[in-house]
This record gives sequence, C-alpha cells and structure tokens, in this order.
Amino acid sequence: MQTPTLRDVAEAAGVHAATASRALNPATRGLVNVDTARRVIKVADSLGYRPNPIARGLKTARSGTVGVVIPDLTNPLFPPIARGIERGLEAAGYSALLVNTDNDSGRERAQVESLLSRQVEGLIVATALVEHPLLEELHRRGVPMVMVHRRPDGFEVPSILPDDAAGVRLAVEHLAALGHRRIAHLAGPTTTSTGVVRARAFHSAVRDLGLDADPSLTTTCALWSEESGAVALRRLLDGGADLTAVVAGNDLIALGCYDVFTERGIECPADISVVGFNDMPFLDKLRPPLTTVAIPHHEIGTEAARLLLDAIGDPTRPSRSVLFPLSLVVRGSTAAPARG
Repeated sequence: MQTPTLRDVAEAAGVHAATASRALNPATRGLVNVDTARRVIKVADSLGYRPNPIARGLKTARSGTVGVVIPDLTNPLFPPIARGIERGLEAAGYSALLVNTDNDSGRERAQVESLLSRQVEGLIVATALVEHPLLEELHRRGVPMVMVHRRPDGFEVPSILPDDAAGVRLAVEHLAALGHRRIAHLAGPTTTSTGVVRARAFHSAVRDLGLDADPSLTTTCALWSEESGAVALRRLLDGGADLTAVVAGNDLIALGCYDVFTERGIECPADISVVGFNDMPFLDKLRPPLTTVAIPHHEIGTEAARLLLDAIGDPTRPSRSVLFPLSLVVRGSTAAPARG
C-alpha cells in the first residue's frame, strides 16, 4: 500500500496543498479557518498520513527540533525538567532531542555537534560547570541557547535558575529554629556553580544567624552522589567534628548520610538532623522521610522551552534570567537537638 502524501490529504479534503500543510502544523494552524483545519486533520488521520519533518525542514529551513543537553540522566533532578521542556515545546509544534553527557567535556562536545548536524534550532543546556569553554564557543557561533540551573559568566544568554541561596537559607533557618547551632554542610563539587553558590549561601546564613561558624564543619563532595555524601560525612565524623545537623548539597548527598547513620548506629533525627536539596521523588518513603528544599523542576523545564522559543523567534530579543522561588518541605529527618 502506497504511503499517503500531503497532496493526497489536500485533494481528499478539497483544499490546496499549502493550506493542508499549514493545518497539519501546530505552529501555523492558527492561519487556517478552524473548520477547514479540523477537516484536514480528520482526513489525514483517516488516510494514515504522517508529516515528514525532514522534508518540512528542507522547505522552511526549520527542523522543528531543539537539543536538550543533560549532564547526568541518573540524577533524579533532570527527568522532570526534561518532561517540562517537552511540554513547553509541544504547544509550539516542536520536539526535543535529548543527549546525556555523563559530565564528560569530550562527550558533551561530540553530542552537541551531533545535535547541530541534525539541524536543531537551538539548545537547552542543563549544566552547572564553572568553566565551560564550549558554551562560549556556541554563543560566538550564534547558536540560540538557554541555560538551566546556572547563569554563565562572560556572555549573556537566557537562563533559568532556582533561587539556591534562598533555599539554603530556608534550610539553615529551619534548623536554627529547632535549636541547632553546630550545623555541618556537605557541599557539592566546587567545579559546579551550584556547589559554589550553595556553599557560599550556607556560610552567609550561619554567620547572619549567629550560629557556630566553624570551618571544620564544612567538607566538599567530589560528586553529586550518594557515595560522595557518605564519604564526606565519614570524613567529618572521623575527624571528630561536633555537629547536631547537616545541610546536604543535594538529596543524593543526603542519602549518603543515611548510609553512614546505618553503618554507625546513629539515630536520625535524634542524634543528627539532615536537610537535603531538590525534593527528588520518593523521599517521603525513606525512614525517616527527608526534609528538603523543593525545586519546581517541571515548571523550570517549561519556562526554559518558552525562553528558547522566544530566542528562536526573535534572535535580537535581549537575554533575561528567571529566578524561581523555592520552598522547604519539612519531614521527619529534622528535630530539636537532643543536646544543647
């Protein structure tokens, strides 16, 4: 059976091929009479017609796709962001091509070049690396981009950021209100702007609240991972750190704390309280459920898609950043210290 063409759809619907094309493209459907568009869509469905995005791209110089660059798909932070991006793109008739870089700069460059060779119209880059020469190069080449989770230094591109500093302050204020004074911070990697910003915010909050600003209560994790969190907490405890609470750089690092508690017979929150960051799925199933700073991941993804579509539609539009407010989700991993 021969595959139906756009011309077949147009003839069956009694319209010109250009009208059928506009009716079948969500981005141009508004240019067609509503009843006509419905008729064309119904005919296309009955014939089993499927648009060819490659052919459409050759005619319009638009592929209808954007690239999404994710540093680590195993991190539960990123799938809901990707879902939000997809939702934001669908309304405009766009789709996403997603690549995972494993935080490897060589792999990232290869993946980005692969996306560009597929004629993506822009990139949404979810990375927090402090040093990122590839982004500067892409900016010079005029590739439309939106950054998720960081604002790059040295050049202007649209950015979507959670208010990390305010989120960390919420965590420290919560612990201080419970009576904690010696609070440790298991910071994220210093190679990431997220790790740097959250650590800086932690120290500012401790100082502003008049808590014990002991440098020995802060240690840095090599990775944003459960294993790195466990290694970091063991390092503090083995060094004799006197603490009653922990603010973890993210939820995975907080999970590493739980591992150490089990190993060493430490009761949470009776002995040590813990606050995470991100509010990834299933934290309420932990024992105890984890108190954490919630980030609106899906909304961030949707807004990133909107900003990129704006940049594609009008390359002269000034770059702007959107800062999302965060909230604290209090669960069972925090309580008043057993000792003053």
